[in-house]
Order: sequence, then C-alpha cells, then structure tokens
Amino acid sequence: MAEPIASADTRQRLLDAAGEVFAEQGFRATTVRAICQRARANIAAVNYHFGDKERLYAAVLQYAHRCAMDTYPLEQGLPEAATAAQRLQAFIQSFLLRLFDEGSPAWHGKLMAREMIEPTHALDALVETEIRPRAEQLAAIVRALVGPQMSDEQVQMCAMSIVGQCLFYHHARPLIRRLNPAQRFTAREVADLAAHITQFSLSALHHFAQPEERARP
Repeated sequence: MAEPIASADTRQRLLDAAGEVFAEQGFRATTVRAICQRARANIAAVNYHFGDKERLYAAVLQYAHRCAMDTYPLEQGLPEAATAAQRLQAFIQSFLLRLFDEGSPAWHGKLMAREMIEPTHALDALVETEIRPRAEQLAAIVRALVGPQMSDEQVQMCAMSIVGQCLFYHHARPLIRRLNPAQRFTAREVADLAAHITQFSLSALHHFAQPEERARP
C-alpha cells in the first residue's frame, strides 16, 4: 500500500528509492512511476515533496553527498591549532574514506560515478552548495603550505593534483587489486594511503614554496 503523500517517512522513502533507481538506470531513463513503486508511495508524492523528477534528482545528489560528509567530516577531529600539513592529511583521509566507504548504501557511489559520466544540471547546484566550498578549503590549505607568491591558478592545479591522486586509487581499484591482490582498502590501509599521498604532496609543494617556507622543518 502506498504511504500517505505528506508523510515525512514518505519523503525519506522517495529519496532512498530514487537514489537506487537513478543509480541503476540514470536520470533520463528513470520514471517517477518506477521510483514511487519502489518507495511504496503515491505517485503524487514526488510533486508534493520535490516538485518534479529533476528537483528530486537534485535532492538525491545533495542527500548522498551530505550523508558522506556527515560520516567523514573534513576536519577529522583536528584541534583549531592544527598545522596546514595536518589539515591536508585530514582532508585527504576524509576524501579517501568517502570514496572507499562500503558501509553506505551502494547507490551513493554508483550515482555519483554516473553523474560524472553523464552530468546533469543538478551537478551545477551540487558544485555551488557542496563541492566548491570543499575545493576552496583545500586551496586554502595549499596556499598556507606554499605561501602567497604562488598564483591562484598554480594553487588550483596543485589542489587538483592532490585530488587526482585520491581519485586514481578509487577509479583504478579493479586494476590495483589485480596488481596487488592483498590490497583491500581497509580503514587501516586507507589511513596509510592518506599518509602516503600527504607526504608525496608535501614534497611536491615544498618545491613551489617561497624560500622562507622551504626553510621551515
């Protein structure tokens, strides 16, 4: 039986069901009817809670991203006095934990991967509300490490290089496991990987730093 249209539980059912169906079929192939059938909700519930399929999809993307951020916050419990290097490692470890999280619903990662391949207008909103602030935070960490003389463009490229290292281990996971069958990306292995990427990145950033920054231990 369908849930009441105005039920808060119905809204949550729609988010979860829509995430599953969107991840399986993609935004364009998914129908509102298929979502409502899986959510056991009245077909009018989508319009009541979200307005239309496009706005439901945008809400699903936001929901998945916020769930991941709530589970693995960027600060990782660091004190306010943490160094830029410590903040960089916390940022990288949080990012890797989100990429390799197997405890979250399976559709979270699959949906984001599909969105990267077939971007929709919903990605624009997600970038502005969620991703850009995180990118600016990483850029600020890089800036603190290299000093003020580096151009903003160089800082952005360095930040993207750090992100690229993390994404490689995620996207190339099937290949990595064939090259190294013992690699399982457990929480301990992710922590070790975060430490490696941090040290590798710090060594590279060291060469971009001002002379007085290079002299620091």
